[in-house]
Amino acid sequence: MLLPFISPRPEERRTTCRDLSLEFQSHKDNQRFLDPETGICTRLRIQATHPVPNTNQVKITDAVRRVPKLTVLLFRAPPSTIGEVLLWPLKFVLCSIVLLFWPLDGLPGGGSYTPLYPEYLMSYWGQMWAPRSTREYSIFDKLLQKNPMPTPANFSTTVKGVTHALHPRRLAIHGESGWYHCEDPAIIINYRYVAISYRQSDVFQRGVDDEGKKREEEQKKQFIESVRSTTLQCGLQAYWLDLECLGETTEEKNIDLYRMADIYRGAIFTLITLRKSDDQHSIESWKSWGGRVWTFPEAFLSRELRYRIGLDGPVIPITLHQLANKAYEYYSEETAIINAYDGKDRLDRLEHLTRLKAAIWRRGSAALPKARDLEKLSPPNEQQPQHTANLSYPAERVYALMGFFEHRIMPSILETELQALARLSMANDSDRMAERMVSMLPREIHAQACWYADDDQYGSQLWDIEPEVNVAGVTKSGALVLDGCRAATIRWQDFPEISFQTTESLRRTVAGKIPVTLPGWVLYAATWMPIPATISVGTVFFACAAFLLIAGPFLTAYSISGRILATQPWLIGVKGVMSPEEAANRVYGATLSKRQRLFFTPSGSLFAKPAENDIREGLESQYDEALRQTRDDIYTLVDTFSGTMYYFTAKRPPTVCLFTGREGGLGRFVLCSENCVANELHKETVLRMPSYIHRAMNPCDWVAIG
Repeated sequence: MLLPFISPRPEERRTTCRDLSLEFQSHKDNQRFLDPETGICTRLRIQATHPVPNTNQVKITDAVRRVPKLTVLLFRAPPSTIGEVLLWPLKFVLCSIVLLFWPLDGLPGGGSYTPLYPEYLMSYWGQMWAPRSTREYSIFDKLLQKNPMPTPANFSTTVKGVTHALHPRRLAIHGESGWYHCEDPAIIINYRYVAISYRQSDVFQRGVDDEGKKREEEQKKQFIESVRSTTLQCGLQAYWLDLECLGETTEEKNIDLYRMADIYRGAIFTLITLRKSDDQHSIESWKSWGGRVWTFPEAFLSRELRYRIGLDGPVIPITLHQLANKAYEYYSEETAIINAYDGKDRLDRLEHLTRLKAAIWRRGSAALPKARDLEKLSPPNEQQPQHTANLSYPAERVYALMGFFEHRIMPSILETELQALARLSMANDSDRMAERMVSMLPREIHAQACWYADDDQYGSQLWDIEPEVNVAGVTKSGALVLDGCRAATIRWQDFPEISFQTTESLRRTVAGKIPVTLPGWVLYAATWMPIPATISVGTVFFACAAFLLIAGPFLTAYSISGRILATQPWLIGVKGVMSPEEAANRVYGATLSKRQRLFFTPSGSLFAKPAENDIREGLESQYDEALRQTRDDIYTLVDTFSGTMYYFTAKRPPTVCLFTGREGGLGRFVLCSENCVANELHKETVLRMPSYIHRAMNPCDWVAIG
């Protein structure tokens, strides 16, 4: 064990990742990114408006050439004060001297123009927990092979062949010799039955000690007897109650959960049992029943609803509207679902499913507390599951939701809620819920579920987003593997040397190359002047050199005064708030143009504010609002291709920009940080940028968002 005084500091701890060749490499445990110029996992250095010492933050710098930068300072704005007039000759002389010793700096350019952003080179190389294609390796399928799910006795359909069942797997039937449990489909199909809906805590209390367990069994027995009596009173001879009809083994329970929606669809009516209450209208009992996960699909999928208060209360019919008024806390938000089921208002399929999901996620269950925190989801393990009758499914809410989908997934205690939700989305590809969630910006981005979203800070709904990517699968940690992304790397260490497309002009080209000959004229003058016979020749060369020394700055300024048609695509990040003027000086500091080159986004970020005049543009007030922020997680993004600036907040500076969808006439671009150890990207924020810029992004391989 290392002594305290030689223990490594947190920033010096080392970890390992894989490079582009999938070879292991070791590095310090700090934020890193894959450098698009070298293909090497590199420590991220961040230029900041106010860099913090002894961190990875550095001063803002640029690669603008010295001579064009000095020339721009000389001729862009003429001197207006006495001090500027006095300094102008000194700047002119300095520019001439620099041009004499570094003549190539006077050439216009910035490198060869490339119409593409720097590409993202890394891809997801791991195995998937559950892939979309059956041809891919599946960790989930391998675990199921280790834990085979045998078909129960007298159950003729295979597990993978189960779709929408026409009858329950088991029923409680009243025959000549009394009540018995039947699993024979040939007998079950001949009986009409009632389905029972209740909340466990309303009819019996689970016992901890021997006395409590004995009391629990007595309460269950009383409840079952009351159900049987009520069933016969209603003129039926069969019922379905989970206490008796739900499978006892894991295999049977999985099959019953799979077809739960069909059980309630097939019942003559659903009987809701409420606990007795001092309230005359039993509103408290209704709220207790309505707050459970499973009671929501049980009510909405039933053809008819009836209820009773207590075990001996009368059976009373009730409509879905009446039930919702009494039982649902968020009635105003669930009215659209109710009207859709009543046939009054038709909802689009995706909107319908999205509202159903939101309603179920607001409810609690025996397995999950209400409003469960997704960050607490733990990756599944490969241990053998225990086959008990009272298993709690981590993905119970997903299984309650899948009854409303056309295609379902087989439940399993091996998977988390995120993995189940991704599998359900892949099984119903036409809805593409997971793909749409990737493009949304929720109020809270969870550490282990950054692709998941219940809301969007831009105010868009799930059905408003048109995805441009496909989910190839889900990983063991719950990350989504995306196919079809276009990606670009964000540059943070400085403003690079940027090239431009300008109008072609022979005069400007010649003017820019003449100052390059200045050192040659000076050299010839120095060679011929000492020789008496050639003093006149040396004088000519000296005169030409003096003329070029004086005219050099003017010629250089003329050569860089052409109209800029296009700017090389770059995404440049800065920690802190930078104004468009400051950013333009870094990007266009080598161009002599008075035209504004960088603009505020009118609607691309949460800080954006649109102008109210005839031109669609962003207000400068967003810059002032960003400056007033006291938080330390605010950043500036400069897009040179569209000439737009964005202010946003993020926990870590994002290094990759992904184009994932469209919404409201703009593209949805997800800004992600890189986790080289996990081979995953993490969503930091989402910006609404012009859709056309995705054409300047290179297509990339699979990426994992998790």
